[in-house]
Amino acid sequence: MRQPHRTALFASLILVICAGVLWVAYDWFQGRYLRAFSEHTAVFSGDPLRLPAELAGPGPIRLVHFWDPACPCNVGNQQHLGELIEQYAPKGVEFYALQKPGSHGQLPENLRRMKILDALPGADQVPASPAVGIWDRSGKLAYFGPYSEGLTCNSSNSFIEPILQALEAGRAVNATHTLAVGCYCSWPKGS
Repeated sequence: MRQPHRTALFASLILVICAGVLWVAYDWFQGRYLRAFSEHTAVFSGDPLRLPAELAGPGPIRLVHFWDPACPCNVGNQQHLGELIEQYAPKGVEFYALQKPGSHGQLPENLRRMKILDALPGADQVPASPAVGIWDRSGKLAYFGPYSEGLTCNSSNSFIEPILQALEAGRAVNATHTLAVGCYCSWPKGS
């Protein structure tokens, strides 16, 4: 009768050790790769935004990505933005990036095809990033706001695909005032 108790004790000990190793591995992974994001409410108003003089007026559909390299919320939309570039750049949509003034950093590899803007009139009024402005073919601001609501962005919850599809089809879009809840970082200087 001693043998079955030993086997059960040995199996229990192995099980406890495995559970401990799994817990340590999970805790390490969570501390290293998972970040807690708090949702913020942001009111986006595109009234002050203007394209730079060299881009203003009639032309292709233009998308401007407002980003802050220090903002952890960028992670939630970078892959989706890369997919937008792959899908819409061949259709003539031009993609630009505007980095938060005073910040330092580089776009990820998949976004380096974007043209860099040094400044954009009215950008000092942008409330939060990541954000996007889309100008139609006539040079009128059609959309200004977040990529989506929530902590992540993909084609299933994005506001951008429907806007680009409508503009490509020649339909007018006027969505320059947006209230959204999601992962955003403050944009104004000194924030």
